[in-house]
Amino acid sequence: MGVAVRIELYAPADAAARVAARAAYTRIAELEDVMSDYRPQSEVRRLAEQPGIAVPVSEPLFAVLTRALALARQSDGAFDITVGPFVALWRSARRTGRLPNRAQLDSAARRVGWRKVHADSATRSIRLDTAGMQLDLGGIAKGYILDQALLVLGRYGVTRALIQAGGDIVAGDPPPGLPGWRVDVPGAGPLVQARAAALARAALSLSGDTEQFVIVDGVRYSHVVDPHTGVGLTSRRQAAVVAGDGLTADGLSTALTVLDDSGQAALLRSYPGVVAEVWRAR
Repeated sequence: MGVAVRIELYAPADAAARVAARAAYTRIAELEDVMSDYRPQSEVRRLAEQPGIAVPVSEPLFAVLTRALALARQSDGAFDITVGPFVALWRSARRTGRLPNRAQLDSAARRVGWRKVHADSATRSIRLDTAGMQLDLGGIAKGYILDQALLVLGRYGVTRALIQAGGDIVAGDPPPGLPGWRVDVPGAGPLVQARAAALARAALSLSGDTEQFVIVDGVRYSHVVDPHTGVGLTSRRQAAVVAGDGLTADGLSTALTVLDDSGQAALLRSYPGVVAEVWRAR
């Protein structure tokens, strides 16, 4: 996932804690082999190499892709897992300090578009319309992976746990004697802060360009790319979402950094019970 994963847990004995944590980390590694676009042999990379045909995929990959497509529809494409060709250009820009040119962006745009991805639940298969597509699950898969790791801990009898990977956190039952796990969210308003101060049986996701960005000619471009333009965001927006699961929180926080105010409000109407705030970073 490109970030360290930290697990805090309470177990009846040290040995039990180690066994449960080891199993959770193993599951995380297994799912990285499914979802990572950095790994040449990952399942999502192999899927992208088979355009034009319906490819049966694993249950985890199908679950993430179908949720991603639903979020793409709900956000009018502000969230789009097919942005991989654009993301590749901006990764290069971070290395070289040079922006992609118009021809490069136009070439990438021909391989981008969530409507080019088709899911068939009857066969649990995915079809990609266009050769050269690159699926980037970085804005949603982390939340799912942490959800699954928390489930693994539960199967070992460990329910009081918190798992964090970068800006994504999932929490199980609270520590003994406390209402929840205390999580600090710098810059967030009172709604998110109140939930984060006692996070329990919920997930928190933060998105923005606090750590990953490139500055070219005095302009700061985020690693989060607007799928409609192919350009890294310059708005300096930060988003925080508290939801019932990591998959939902992760995807929503990514989408909210791309959408304008009216788009954010429209999207959140589809997610009652979710607490979300968006603010401009200092």
